[in-house]
Amino acid sequence: MIRVLLVDDEELVRTGLRMILDAEPDITVAGDAADGAAALARLEELGPDVVLMDIRMPRMDGLEATRRICADGSGAKVIVLTTFDLDEHVYAALAAGASGFLLKDAPASQLVHAIRVVAGGEALLAPSVTRRLIARFTDQPSTTRPKLPTDLTPRETEVLALLAEGLSNTEIAERLVVGDATIKTHVGRVLMKLGVRDRVQAVVIAYRSGLVS
Repeated sequence: MIRVLLVDDEELVRTGLRMILDAEPDITVAGDAADGAAALARLEELGPDVVLMDIRMPRMDGLEATRRICADGSGAKVIVLTTFDLDEHVYAALAAGASGFLLKDAPASQLVHAIRVVAGGEALLAPSVTRRLIARFTDQPSTTRPKLPTDLTPRETEVLALLAEGLSNTEIAERLVVGDATIKTHVGRVLMKLGVRDRVQAVVIAYRSGLVS
C-alpha cells in the first residue's frame, strides 16, 4: 500500500485529491496538510511514501518543505504540483530534490500513475511535463559545466543517456536487450557515481554535462 501525504492550502483541492486516490486499491491517503510547516510536523507521524506538494502556500511554501523533506533522510518522495507559469519555482524544486512534477489540471489517471512511478523508486519523467522543465532548467546560464565522473563505464554512460530520454528501467532493458535486474544495477551505480539521490538529478547532470542535448 502506497501512503500519500497531500499538501495544499486549498481544502477543496485536498478533498478532490483524496477522493481520487482513495478509490485506488494500492494507494491510501495517510493525511493532509495546509502548508509546508504542517506537512513537516506530520511527516514522522504519518510516514508517507509520497508527498504531493503544492508550491504557493502560507507560512512555509512547497519549495522549502521539499528541500527539508528530501534532506531529512525519511525516504519520502516529493511530487510537485505545478503549472508552467511557475517554471522558475519548479527549477528550485528540482534542485531541492523533488522526484516528479505534475500539472494541477492533469487527468486522474496521470496522477495515479505518477504516484506509483515515484513510489517505485523512479522519477516521473513524463515527456509533456518534465522534459520541458528539465530542458528549461538546463538552459539556464551556469558558470561551470559539470563533468561526468571518469569511472562511469561505457554501458553506464549509455544507461544515463537513456535515462535522460525519459525511459523507464523496463524500456531501457528492452532497448539494450538485457534484463530489468541488470538495468536496475546499472542505474544504482550511475546514481552512486554521480552522487545524486534519484533519477531526476541524474538527468539534469546528463543535460548540463553535454552528454545529451
